[in-house]
Amino acid sequence: MSVAWLDRLKDLAANREPCVIVTVARVRGSAPREVGARMIVTAADTSGSIGGGQLEFRCIQRAAEMLRDSQGEKLPQLQSFPLGPECGQCCGGVVEVLFDHVGRQPGGWVAQLLHGSMEPASTVLATTLDGEPATTVVSVGVPSGNAALDVAVNELLATSSPAACRKIGADRPVDVLLEPLRPMPFDVVLFGAGHVGSALVSVLAGLDCTVYWIDSRAGLLPANLPANVRALPVSDPVPLVRDMPSGASFLVMTHSHPLDLALCEEILARNDFAYCGLIGSRSKRNRFEKRLRAVLGDRFDPERLTCPVGVAGIRGKKPPEIAIAVAAELLCIQSARQQRLAERGRADRELKLVGK
Repeated sequence: MSVAWLDRLKDLAANREPCVIVTVARVRGSAPREVGARMIVTAADTSGSIGGGQLEFRCIQRAAEMLRDSQGEKLPQLQSFPLGPECGQCCGGVVEVLFDHVGRQPGGWVAQLLHGSMEPASTVLATTLDGEPATTVVSVGVPSGNAALDVAVNELLATSSPAACRKIGADRPVDVLLEPLRPMPFDVVLFGAGHVGSALVSVLAGLDCTVYWIDSRAGLLPANLPANVRALPVSDPVPLVRDMPSGASFLVMTHSHPLDLALCEEILARNDFAYCGLIGSRSKRNRFEKRLRAVLGDRFDPERLTCPVGVAGIRGKKPPEIAIAVAAELLCIQSARQQRLAERGRADRELKLVGK
């Protein structure tokens, strides 16, 4: 999956268009967006969001001022926004926002990212927030000159954690914003290009995920697809199950019940998935359960099969309604995965501190 904001930076650099990168660096209390949320502001428009409302409005104003006042690149600036007193937002927390001006010819870490050959899956942006903000690009296996920072980067990537603000260093610890270039994998494998499958792709197109869209019917998968969707037209979809990424969420909603069953058998047999959803009624589930028990035996865990699909409370049967319910369920599962990994990372750090 590509990094949307980095793709946007590449386009702007190619057109020699200055911009300001606006990033949520630190949060205290309640805030509309998480650490690492980012938008890019140019003289003509904005892309991305740091939460909307007065906070975003003021940040866009500040970025516009930087663009008007600067002929070249300016040093990064960190600004604090108390949401209640200054912005009139009911969140009530305090958000610290980093403003990075990028000129017509990008330099520093931006140039390194745009022109470098680093692998996104093993690269982290590290921004020191205490004192004058400064960003460096840290890649696993390439010493940064700061051993404590290298350890923190390795830990962040090992737990697939999202962006985080960490204390780095022993004697004089400083706050460092760590942002993995490759976010935690969120892979969705969708079997079926019918009305519900098509509606679901439209919803997932706006999320930070990679969608593998698979169908056996010739010509049914559209030619023009969202950037995060990969079409895989094959005559027999079942063998593809083994090639899909570990930790993926599978959705089975084909035109054929026998094909649905064969796909479920293959998915449940590999048992390294985040979710296996089967579209259908409770009676369909009951029929499938009998067959799956007969084929998989003790390997079949009914708790690993979700049918019907979608969050509870949405009763509509129109394809867009089903798609929204299913997308919401996928987001719940992904959030729970991120929470578990974050807790595991905190526990590992606490054990290391106790060991010292």
